Amino acid sequence: MKYVIILGDGMADEPIPSLNGKTPLQAADTPTFDYMASRSRMGMLKTVPEGFHPGSEVANMSVLGYDLPTTFEGRGSLEAASIGVDIERGEMAMRCNLICVENGKIKNHSAGHISDEEAAELIAFLSEKLGSDTVRFYPGISYRHLLKIRGGDKRIDCTPPHDVPGTPFREVLVKADVPEAEETADLINDLILKSQVLLANHPVNKKRIAEGKDPANSIWPWSPGYRPSMPTLAERFGIKSGVVISAVDLIRGIGVYAGLKPVAGATGLWNTNYEGKAKAAIEAMKNNDFVFVHVEASDEAGHEGDVALKTRTIEYLDQRLCKPIVEAADRMQESVRIAVLPDHPTPCRLKTHTSNPVPFMIYSKGENADGISEYNECSAINGSLGTLETDGFIKELLK
Repeated sequence: MKYVIILGDGMADEPIPSLNGKTPLQAADTPTFDYMASRSRMGMLKTVPEGFHPGSEVANMSVLGYDLPTTFEGRGSLEAASIGVDIERGEMAMRCNLICVENGKIKNHSAGHISDEEAAELIAFLSEKLGSDTVRFYPGISYRHLLKIRGGDKRIDCTPPHDVPGTPFREVLVKADVPEAEETADLINDLILKSQVLLANHPVNKKRIAEGKDPANSIWPWSPGYRPSMPTLAERFGIKSGVVISAVDLIRGIGVYAGLKPVAGATGLWNTNYEGKAKAAIEAMKNNDFVFVHVEASDEAGHEGDVALKTRTIEYLDQRLCKPIVEAADRMQESVRIAVLPDHPTPCRLKTHTSNPVPFMIYSKGENADGISEYNECSAINGSLGTLETDGFIKELLK
């Protein structure tokens, strides 16, 4: 048996008046999902344990069945694995966004989805001006980068920038949870303020403003942690070989710690190369037991609050990625079990993640099915698998 997870990041939503009370998943034209649904077992999955923030790092680790209280060490440490940056003892890693601040408020978390090339130039500039034996910056993709602090204390309260668009940035600067972490909080806040001065007149930002684009005029570090201790899927379930296909460093990093080989995956935007990811997944199925395909598009549309775009990204996922993968799986001599699910909801109304359970379906040609004709938030509630949590989903998929 081979196993494939197709994850539409942030795909789940809530009923929307402009869609006549339907969710984007209900309103989208998804013939492949409907075909799979009628031949699948369904249920709901609680991906955000109590006490955890509904971030993609938490939710995707939950999808793979990791025990968050014992394994989670923040987003930065996971992304470090993806870009080949080692976290040594005594070091703290953080996600470091390039963001846009306008009139003292966080305008967006992505600096208008700055390009890789522009971002790399800005991170190199910040490394030269702010880097030291204590502080190190590492370039990632688009607005997503890495900050390492030697001797940093992770007991700090950091706000994800995508959670607070429109908020005065000074209201959500880093705060220490314990007195011992005040030095770390002060250091990070000082880096934020200094970055704003340095980036304000950088040629990259002057050019972006002249072109009518948002400038990347501030860094925003968040999600601190140390090096995680995560057993691989091989150690936990005997998975002999597997790959992770994603454009997002965070997901690739989770895959690395899980023992999956990263495969390049175009961009994380709505216009990602769906066909390229499908082709990579089909090729990977030939020689691997486990394939994890992650598509960021719907999450980005949710953060923008763009209902029409989110609906369209779901249709693209259905037709341009899921369909060829299912067709290829059905042709294979060896059985292939395919799961489709989001990691968390990203409601267009809220423009951020929520902790609500997400719908999933597990499809395999010839296996028993629930006989439900559609895949969405409402239909999956009636599935035979009920509501799962912790490692319930991954064990159900792999059993």
